[in-house]
Amino acid sequence: MIYTFLATGFEDIEALAPVDIMRRAGLQVETVSITGDRVVVSAHGVGVVADRLIQDIDFADAQLLFLPGGMPGATNLDACESLREGLRRHYEAGRLIAAICAAPLVLGHLGLLDGCKATCYPGFETELGEARYTASLVEQDGQFLTGKGPGAAFALGYAIVERLVGADVADQLREGMMYNFLLKNA
Repeated sequence: MIYTFLATGFEDIEALAPVDIMRRAGLQVETVSITGDRVVVSAHGVGVVADRLIQDIDFADAQLLFLPGGMPGATNLDACESLREGLRRHYEAGRLIAAICAAPLVLGHLGLLDGCKATCYPGFETELGEARYTASLVEQDGQFLTGKGPGAAFALGYAIVERLVGADVADQLREGMMYNFLLKNA
């Protein structure tokens, strides 16, 4: 199971594009509201109905935890103690964690990125603790996958798929979703 955490003010494309890509790959993905309500309003005023509430999930069931960015979404994620505790336990179990845009700040504040390469939205690199900021579109180091911002949403989604089910599946999705066409004709 992959859990994607939604907080009020999440960045729409950073949450939904990777969820779409992962589901196309056949991965089990559920969106999880940390707000106490299944309807979570994005940074751009779009109400999204989450699959579950955070109090109803078992973090031990997850192979990957995913944090979309956006503001104030990322700071709302950071303020959620049950999420922070779940992230700590998930990290200690050696399982994968992905975050994009401003959301890597949650991992940085927990000290989980210390010594790792990571990327994030420009201006948030000071929130990454002792991580080595790379400014890459997508960065992978150990159990972490991080993305730079909204423009990295597709690339991060494909990187997650590649990591969990293989390069062949990710390549087929890139081709079928016309991502490769976009890159060749940009």
